Amino acid sequence: MPLFDAHCHLHDPRVAHCVPQLIQSAADAGVRWFAVNGTSEEDWTTVKTLGESHSSVVPNYGLHPWYVSSRSSDWLSNLKSMLSSDPSAAVGEVGLDMGTRGKQTDESTQIEVLKQQLELAREIHRPVSVHCVRAFGQLQHLLKEMGDFPDGVILHSFLGTAEMVKPFARHGCYFSFSGFLTSMKEQKARKMLAEVPMDRILLETDAPDALPVVDSSMLSWIPDDPAGSPADESLEELAKSKALNHPANILSVLSWVSQLKGLSKDELSAASFKNAKRVFSYEGSKVN
Repeated sequence: MPLFDAHCHLHDPRVAHCVPQLIQSAADAGVRWFAVNGTSEEDWTTVKTLGESHSSVVPNYGLHPWYVSSRSSDWLSNLKSMLSSDPSAAVGEVGLDMGTRGKQTDESTQIEVLKQQLELAREIHRPVSVHCVRAFGQLQHLLKEMGDFPDGVILHSFLGTAEMVKPFARHGCYFSFSGFLTSMKEQKARKMLAEVPMDRILLETDAPDALPVVDSSMLSWIPDDPAGSPADESLEELAKSKALNHPANILSVLSWVSQLKGLSKDELSAASFKNAKRVFSYEGSKVN
């Protein structure tokens, strides 16, 4: 089953010591591509280097809402420069966050920074990966104001409601699911997934975060992670653990989503892989 990890952070310092090993292990599990998302000016060059070193890594550059307050005065021109110099790159991770950490940055500032990045993505015809926490109403309003995004808006680690799906889909959004979905109430998740069109569903790991809360014997673990490989932990204990997420755990995401959506793993793998290849097949992309 070919798989496409539509959003991850394999450049994260917590896993820097074993990136080649992680990529190989995930590839052995069926992962063909990894969309690695930068989050600030400080890590864009690291993401670029990773993309140059690994043919399966699709680089993404963007300013995450957590780092908006520390942006430089030249952040937008720097972002434009990164993207123009690297035609293989998409835009991300960008977004809105009104959660505990995100709300430390003024909402209007977050919206303005996101709007500039969405405009840039549309201008250069690249998809954009969007983080949204407790700000779905604001994001819907912004997309309605800005119009459609034919090159794709990826709602990464989507945890919205069933009622949100159709309005977002109308604006060109894709719905990407990670291990975070395993912590959503099953009834709510099942209802929401039923609304997601088959041509808009994506899978991701958000590794090294978003460890799926499933039977720990089914998971892969990051080498030398002191919190990894827990023996006989309950799901509740696993949910509270600080264990890092391995990109091969996209297999657990695949199993969970296919079960809740009433599909075989083969059906979901094929659909999500086809969708990811389509959205990441812009001019200059490695996937194209």
